[in-house]
Amino acid sequence: MYYSEYTSPVGTLLLTCREEGLTGLWMNREAPRELCRRDDHPVFREAKQWLDAYFRGEKPPVTVALCPEGTAFRQQVWQLLQAIPYGESRSYGDLAREMAVLLGKKHMSAQAIGQAVGSNPISILIPCHRVVGAGGQLTGYAGGLDNKIWLLRHEGQQGIIGLEE
Repeated sequence: MYYSEYTSPVGTLLLTCREEGLTGLWMNREAPRELCRRDDHPVFREAKQWLDAYFRGEKPPVTVALCPEGTAFRQQVWQLLQAIPYGESRSYGDLAREMAVLLGKKHMSAQAIGQAVGSNPISILIPCHRVVGAGGQLTGYAGGLDNKIWLLRHEGQQGIIGLEE
C-alpha cells in the first residue's frame, strides 16, 4: 500500500491506495510508517484531479476507483452515501429506512447506520459529511465539525441547524 498527501482548504489530506484503487482519504492524520510514499501513483493522480475540481466548486463525477475496506454492511452504507447528490443531505434515519428496504427488513437502527458512516475511510469522495441528524441537525464528523461545516457550505447546503453563520 502507498500514501500521498494533498493540501486542501480543509487542511492536509492523507490518501492511501493499493494498485486497485483508493483505500483511504483522511483529514488530520499522519501516514502509517509501514506505507511507502508514492505521489506519482495513477490512483493518487486521479484522486487529486478530482479533489482539485471539487475544491474549485465543480461537481465532478467520482471516477476514481474506490476500494474502502469494511464489512458487507458498511460497504452497503457507503454505497448509500455515494448516492447522496452534491449539495444535498440525508439524515441517519433516512439512511436507516433506505437500508431496511435494501435488506428486506421492517426497521434498521439509525445508530448502526451512524457507526458505519463514522467508519467511512474515504471522506469527501464517499460523502459522509452530507449526513445530518434528525430534523436537519448538524452532527459530528471524524474530520472535525469545522471541516464538515466548511464542506457543507462549499456545496451550498441550506436548512441544516447549526450551519447558519
